[in-house]
Amino acid sequence: MTTTPLPDVTDIEKQTIKRVTKRMIPFLILLFVVAFLDRNNVGFAALRMNDDIGISQTLYGLGAGIFFLGYFIFEVPSNVLLHRYGARVWIARIMVTWGIIAGAMGFLQTPVHFVSLRFLLGIAEAGFFPGVIYLLSLWFPSRYRARMIATFYLGVPIAQVIGAPLSVGLMEMGDALGFVGWRLMYIVEAVPAVILGVVCYFYLTDHPRQAHWLTDEQRNWLINTLEHEERNKPLVVGIQPSKWEMIRKALSSRQVWLLALVYFGITSGSNAMNFFMPTVLASFRGSFGLEIGLMQNGLITAIPYALAAVAMIWWSRRSDRLQERHWHAGGAAMLAAVSIAVALWLNQPWIIVIGFILLAMGVYSAINVFWAVPGQVLTGLGAAAGIGLINSIGNLSGFIGPYLTGYLFNVTGSYTPGFLVIAALVGAGGLGMVLMPRNKVSLGNAAGATSATLGGKA
Repeated sequence: MTTTPLPDVTDIEKQTIKRVTKRMIPFLILLFVVAFLDRNNVGFAALRMNDDIGISQTLYGLGAGIFFLGYFIFEVPSNVLLHRYGARVWIARIMVTWGIIAGAMGFLQTPVHFVSLRFLLGIAEAGFFPGVIYLLSLWFPSRYRARMIATFYLGVPIAQVIGAPLSVGLMEMGDALGFVGWRLMYIVEAVPAVILGVVCYFYLTDHPRQAHWLTDEQRNWLINTLEHEERNKPLVVGIQPSKWEMIRKALSSRQVWLLALVYFGITSGSNAMNFFMPTVLASFRGSFGLEIGLMQNGLITAIPYALAAVAMIWWSRRSDRLQERHWHAGGAAMLAAVSIAVALWLNQPWIIVIGFILLAMGVYSAINVFWAVPGQVLTGLGAAAGIGLINSIGNLSGFIGPYLTGYLFNVTGSYTPGFLVIAALVGAGGLGMVLMPRNKVSLGNAAGATSATLGGKA
């Protein structure tokens, strides 16, 4: 009788990470694609909707951005509830709720309806993104986290690459069939969220201990590796605190608040671009005499996100390989800020488009590397609360940025002042990331990196 030798640790590691990645990441990307379609299709709807129901640029900016106010208010409570009920149940609830509200956007009649539904959509979606980031921290050791977050974040550029032509295509089809095109777009793009919410309940697994689809060797390796990292995180050194003490420590952590402010600056660029790039392109007719049709607008809008998808995967792999986070996140953000500012100063239509391309590449590359950092110092319920706080504070830029951009357009007749403010915020966020205190410890060292990457205990 012969026996098959057990694979060594390296083989088990490769097999386990490959299996977990294959099982979880494609599905999570699909969820994120649907989330971003429902969140950002308002940018294309605005090309027709604003005139149909009398929405000014200031009011449009308020409605687009108020999504993030609802998101902000309910972000931390949502993530605490996710920790209590599990990702499978809570993310399913989030998706079904936001799908219903996103579909209701197709029936709005007044500017008040528009603003109210956007606020409710933010409440419904609160907790999804940080919930997934928290979920990934339960499944992937820290040395894999940046590339997994980057791969998950591919949902954003994929949503924009697919969503831009899809949204304008649905609008044109609706108009051709005698419907109001933007209403049809809202309704059709909301349906997948409800369907996938139901699928999510049966497909996701909350914790490696419940992963029947892993072998015993793979499951044990993953659990032991993650538990080893947990024991060395700064918020779990010494006596184990109570649940509420973990939340309090996370929410009062200086490092958590610094990360939240940095994220606020960096995401200013992505949020302003998501909501205003289609209308900026449409404004080329008045500014430069350049007519851009509805489908052309959608295709041009997709280009920066397609290139950003390539850039952010390469950049996150580079960050993992060099075991460095702060310069990779901060440097990419500062490059993005300089690029869009210079493009606006030169004030030529295709140079502005190039500026948007570099803005997307820089900001999304920065965001992906950024999210590898919080999971290295937060654990358990503290991680759920801390990541929720970082994301909610950061995403307030999605409320302030669009409103400010729309207001400055109404005052000046140009999008340039608003985007120069956005460039300053992105640059400040990048600079803050570079200057943030940290010790030079190898990120690949699970025993030591997590306690020093952000400069000591929170």
